[in-house]
Amino acid sequence: MNAQETAARELHEFFQSLGLPYVVIGGLAVQLWGEPRVTKDVDLTVAVPTDRPSGVFVQQVLDRFSPRIENALEFAQRSRVILIEASNGCPVDISLGLPGYEDEVMGRAVEFELETGKMIRFCSAEDLIIHKAIAGRPQDVRDIEGIVYRQRDALNVTIIRRWLQDFAELLENHEIVDRFERPWESIHSGGQAVKYSQW
Repeated sequence: MNAQETAARELHEFFQSLGLPYVVIGGLAVQLWGEPRVTKDVDLTVAVPTDRPSGVFVQQVLDRFSPRIENALEFAQRSRVILIEASNGCPVDISLGLPGYEDEVMGRAVEFELETGKMIRFCSAEDLIIHKAIAGRPQDVRDIEGIVYRQRDALNVTIIRRWLQDFAELLENHEIVDRFERPWESIHSGGQAVKYSQW
């Protein structure tokens, strides 16, 4: 396993010990669902039950792993992101999921075996597209293109469109929808796939 996979596996074991569901998102998930690219960190989302104070969970994480910034507890409570290092020094960002959409994300998670008997949980290709469309950075847009190009009609478009529309209305930003629809239309126009188009 490489450094990122080793870090993800360590976090998997930690979350398992706490009985908390999680998914790997970000660059590692892109390597599974889209066009592989270099990534230096690990991004995860964890579902913390509403009856468990998030501050308690954050402290449990910081007691186990080294924080990457000062005042990591305060930052996490404000931003809902915990910035830590795994034991091998790999940077890890842990996002605290919110009830609702994130519950569905956990339900659609896919287990992947890194080595014999060593599993980690990835978000689905659909949820990776949704995360990337909301983030909307140039790299996220390129990642969406790669996922759509590689997964094509294996994608559940109904799920993607439903949640993108909801988030677009919530955030008042229709570009969120377009970040998926453009590459989707591109690979279905005339039956020809257009890889990494420039729009």
